[in-house]
Amino acid sequence: MDLNINEKDLNKFIVVGDRVLIKPKSEETMTRSGLYLPPGVQEREKIYSGYVLKVGPGYPIPAIVDEDEPWKDKQDKVKYVPLQAQEGDLAIYLQNSAFEIEFNQQKYVIVPQSAILLLIRDEELFN
Repeated sequence: MDLNINEKDLNKFIVVGDRVLIKPKSEETMTRSGLYLPPGVQEREKIYSGYVLKVGPGYPIPAIVDEDEPWKDKQDKVKYVPLQAQEGDLAIYLQNSAFEIEFNQQKYVIVPQSAILLLIRDEELFN
């Protein structure tokens, strides 16, 4: 599925639930020996990699309501179990679970947390 979005700012995007917005790494068009690969070779790959740009709030947990304790404050606020992915991580993910979008002539993918196989985090990048 390919979706073209005509917005001006990527910061306006709000990732929902357990989804992650990833910018795919540029695909290799040439092998180490110098042979050029046809476009269909990269499309058949099942595992891709890219950098995490935005992360959703996580898995929602329903609010706990104590009916037998009326003096407690009622909390209708939903709580979330946070995701492992963080902005700036390199994610290895399954391509068949990803949804591709195009924004300002750049391709991005939206991937559920369950489709991410591996995260590579370099803490020195953030210092």
